Amino acid sequence: MLPPARKDYVSVTFGQQSSGGGGGWSYNNSKQWRRRSCWRKWKQLSRLQRSIVLFAVVLLLIFGMSSYPTINQHFRGLVGVDEEREGGAAGLPVPPRVLPEPVKVQPDAPGQKKLPHKRGPPVLQGRQQKRGNTSDPLVVAAVGGGGGGGEEKNDNNKEPNVKGEEPVISWRGAVIEADQPSDDTKAGDNNNNNDKEDSPAYPPKKTPKEIDALRLEAVRESFRHAWRGYKEFAWGHDELRPISKSYGEWFGLGLTLIDALDTMWILGLKEEFAEAREWVNTELSFNKNVDVNLFETTIRILGGLLSTYHLSGDQMFLEKAKDIGLRLMPAFKTPSKIPYSDVNIGKGTAHPPRWTSDSTVAEVTTIQLEFRELSRLTLDMQYQV
Repeated sequence: MLPPARKDYVSVTFGQQSSGGGGGWSYNNSKQWRRRSCWRKWKQLSRLQRSIVLFAVVLLLIFGMSSYPTINQHFRGLVGVDEEREGGAAGLPVPPRVLPEPVKVQPDAPGQKKLPHKRGPPVLQGRQQKRGNTSDPLVVAAVGGGGGGGEEKNDNNKEPNVKGEEPVISWRGAVIEADQPSDDTKAGDNNNNNDKEDSPAYPPKKTPKEIDALRLEAVRESFRHAWRGYKEFAWGHDELRPISKSYGEWFGLGLTLIDALDTMWILGLKEEFAEAREWVNTELSFNKNVDVNLFETTIRILGGLLSTYHLSGDQMFLEKAKDIGLRLMPAFKTPSKIPYSDVNIGKGTAHPPRWTSDSTVAEVTTIQLEFRELSRLTLDMQYQV
């Protein structure tokens, strides 16, 4: 027979020799061990994490250094208030607040005209005189100095006015005379106001129509000022350079002059309009070998000529508009029907802009108004197709 089964046990004990020489494990909380542990954890952090921690520490130091003066001053103020409260609670003498000395109003001379006071309503001044403000503690303190002989000082300091009335002391400590303007004074003031209104320094008020007329004249004068500069330094050219007192050319078609025709007609500047019309009739010619921008030429030259024709009814402006409209039509000869941006009005050729091969849709879609109006006036549908 086999012997009965026997259970075997194996036990393993892990221990650490203590520093005291005894057996077993003991907890070590020495500074050296803690420093090694913190340094090991710091080394385990990534470079980004260590940079973030250092940045936060530096930021906190800067914030603390900048806010230290303010916090220190606030703390000192709170300490001062607490000391004052403790001193009052302990029965220590607190220095009283001294009111300013009353300001006395000098009495007027007998021959000097007295003006009405503007400090307060006369009704309140009369009530203060009747009631007598000497019972007010603030008034007694201001006049009598707060002592027992305040009433005697108040009686001695009172100086009668020319009319025999006593001054009234307000609660602020200032002496105010209680006299009120008489009917004669009010009548004199009204006469003075009427004299001021009639004087040259106070011109009479203008009616709304007169004000509108002055504003219109100011606008006309502003236009005349700009027009004189253009006429003297840039007549017949595209732009005026006011600082250098010269002109600048873009297309060489008198853009400023044509663009201002309808404005001169609306402002009623007949003389300036006649001069500009004469230049358009005799000097303006579109037969030039020059590349022009379709958008700018349409809104400024074609639009300016059409609007001037509608205002004045002069057929010459419509003929000029038809001429420039025909010279701009080659820009629409494209496969997509989207016009080119540049046109040579002398050769009758068109091309895209030099800086790109495409046309700006925002420009070509805003010129429909002028070309459709030209078709309506000339009964030629080629301008709107």
